[in-house]
Amino acid sequence: MKLTNIQRFWISLILSIPMLIQMLAMPFHWMMPYYNWIALVTTTIIMAISAVPYWKSAWAAFKKHSANMNTLVATGTAVAYFYSIFAMCTNRPVYFESAAFVTVFVLLGDAMEEKMHDNASDALGKLMGLQAKDAEVLRDGKFVKIPLDQVQVGDLIRVKPGEKVPVDGIITQGISSLDESMVTGESMPVEKHVGDTVVGSTMNTNSVITFKATKVGSDTMLAQIVDLVKKAQTSHAPIQNLTDKISNIFVPVVMIIAILTFVIWFAFLGATAVEAMLFAVAVVVIACPCALGLATPTALMVGTARSAKMGVLIKNGEVLQEVSKLDTVVFDKTGTITVGKPEVTDVIGDKELVLKVAASLEESSEHPLASAILKKAVSEKIVPQTVKEFAALEGKGVKATFENQDAFVGSSRLLADVPISAELSQKANQLQNEAKTVVYVGLNDKIIGLIAIQDMPKPSSKKAIAELKARGLKTIMLTGDNEAVAQAIANEVGIDQVIAGVLPNEKAAHIQELQKNDATVAFVGDGINDAPALSTADVGIAMGSGTDIAIDAGGIVLVQNDLLGVVRALDLSKKTFNRIKLNLFWALIYNTIGIPIAAGIFVGIGFTLSPEFAALAMAFSSVSVVMSSLLLNKTKIAGA
Repeated sequence: MKLTNIQRFWISLILSIPMLIQMLAMPFHWMMPYYNWIALVTTTIIMAISAVPYWKSAWAAFKKHSANMNTLVATGTAVAYFYSIFAMCTNRPVYFESAAFVTVFVLLGDAMEEKMHDNASDALGKLMGLQAKDAEVLRDGKFVKIPLDQVQVGDLIRVKPGEKVPVDGIITQGISSLDESMVTGESMPVEKHVGDTVVGSTMNTNSVITFKATKVGSDTMLAQIVDLVKKAQTSHAPIQNLTDKISNIFVPVVMIIAILTFVIWFAFLGATAVEAMLFAVAVVVIACPCALGLATPTALMVGTARSAKMGVLIKNGEVLQEVSKLDTVVFDKTGTITVGKPEVTDVIGDKELVLKVAASLEESSEHPLASAILKKAVSEKIVPQTVKEFAALEGKGVKATFENQDAFVGSSRLLADVPISAELSQKANQLQNEAKTVVYVGLNDKIIGLIAIQDMPKPSSKKAIAELKARGLKTIMLTGDNEAVAQAIANEVGIDQVIAGVLPNEKAAHIQELQKNDATVAFVGDGINDAPALSTADVGIAMGSGTDIAIDAGGIVLVQNDLLGVVRALDLSKKTFNRIKLNLFWALIYNTIGIPIAAGIFVGIGFTLSPEFAALAMAFSSVSVVMSSLLLNKTKIAGA
C-alpha cells in the first residue's frame, strides 16, 4: 500500500519523538539509555519510509544530467544519515536527528500541499454529490422514478417543489423559481418559464415543472464544471517554466556553495570535519526550493476553486498570466451586452404581407432575429407559408421563392442590389436612431416594408462596463449590426468604441488588427460565430448561456449570463496570478537570506543554524507559501 505524504509525515514525526526528547534533555546533561541504537533504528525506518522517495527522485534527475528540488533534500539527509552510521561505528558523536528532522520538516510542507489538494478534490466531490439520485420520467404515459444513469436525452422529466433538477434541459410546462446558487453563485432564486433552460442539481423551489432532457451524464453543466476545475488545478501557468529554470540553475549552485562551505570551514577556519559537514548540510537543506515549487500550484488550486464557486470557470493557468497583461476588452453585442431575446417593435408597410413574407422565409433561418419575427407573426395570427429554393446570404439575410415570387429578408447590405423608397429609407434611419435593428423585406426586387427589432441591454451591462473602465481597460463592441443601432446601445451602456457591420467571418480579423496595434485583447461572446474570435483573442471569455462551440473556444467560461461575471473573472484571474508572483518572491527571499546564515557567516555573533533547524526554516517557508495561497479565499472580489 502506497502511503500518502500526510501519513508519511505523521509516522516520521512519531518515530522522531525519542530524538526530540534527547535534544531537549541535552542542556541538562541527561543521556537516554541506548540512545544511539534507538536513533539508528527509528531514523532508518524514517529514511526507508519517507526519505527514500526523495532519493529516488534525485537519482532519476541525476541520470538525466539534471537536478531538482529533491536533490538537495536527498543530499542533506543522506550525508547526515550515513555519516552518523560511520560515527557510531567509530565512537564519534552521531547526528541521526539531523537526517530525521530534515525529513520530517520537508514532509510537513508536502503534507500541507497534499491536504490542500485533498480539500479541493473533496469540494469537487461534494459538488458532484449534489446531484439527484433519480428522476421522475414519463414512461408509457405515466411519470415513474428511475435511476439517474438511465435518463436519456429527450426524456420528459417532472420536478416537484423542493426537489432537485436531475439533468440539464428545457422547460416544456410550468413556471417556477429555481435556486441555482450552487452552480452559478447567484444567491436569489431565478424565475423560469416555458422555453427556459434548467441546470442539473439546482433546486426547484415553488411549483411543478416539466422539462425535456437535453444533456445527461458527463455532458451536464455540473459535470463539465467539475471537469474544467480539475484540469485547471493540474495545469501550469507559463510562469511555472521560470520556476523550473530557476531550480535547474539554483540546485547545482547550492551544491557548489555547500562544498565551498565545507572546504572553507575545514581548511581555513579551523573547524573539525564534522562541524564543517554540519554547516554544509545546513546550506543544502535550507536552500531546498520546495516553497518555490509550491508557489504556483497552490495559488492556482485555491484561485480556480474559488472562481468556480462564483460561477467563473478558468480553464488553465496560462489564462491567468494573459489576464494580467490585458488592456482591451471586446464584446459581442447580441446575447452578450444585450439580453439576446429581441422583440419586434414596429412593422412598416402592409403589416400582414410584410410579416407573412418575413415569417415564411425566416421559418427556415437560424438567425437570432428570426425567432422574434416568427413570434410576432404568431401573435398576429399569421401562418407562415412553405417557401422554395431557400438560401442564406452570409451577413446579408435570406432569400427564397414565396408564392412564385422572389422574396428576401435581411439587413441594409441588401440595398446595394435593391432600390428603396425615400420614405422607407427615412423611416429606417429614424428606427435605427432609436437603437432598433431594421430588417428589410422585399418582393420581386423591391423593398415592400420594414420590421424593427429591439434587443435591450442586460441590467448588469452598464455597471460591468463602468467597472472595467475603472480598472483602466478599453471597451469595444464588435457586432454585425448596423452602426446606428450599435452606437445607440454603446452609448447606453458606456462602451468606448464601436466596430459595426462586421460579418461573422471577419470578427477574428478585427481582433488580430487590434493585436497588431499592441493591444492585449479579451473577447467576450456567446455564439457559434464568436468561436474564431474567442480562439484568436489573448483571453476568450465565453458566456455560459452560449453554444458549446463558443464555450469550448473560451479560456474562461461564465456560468451566469451576466457581464459582471467578466469583472469577477478578470479580478480573480489577476489576483491569483499576483499571488503566484508574491509566493515566488517570498520563496526566493527565504533562500537568499537563509543560505548565508546556514553557511555560518554570522557565527561570530552567535547566530547559526543546525541542519534540523535549517529544515524547520525551510518547512516554514513552504507553510507560509501555502497559507499565502489560502488567503485568496479571503481577498475581496467585485460583486462577490
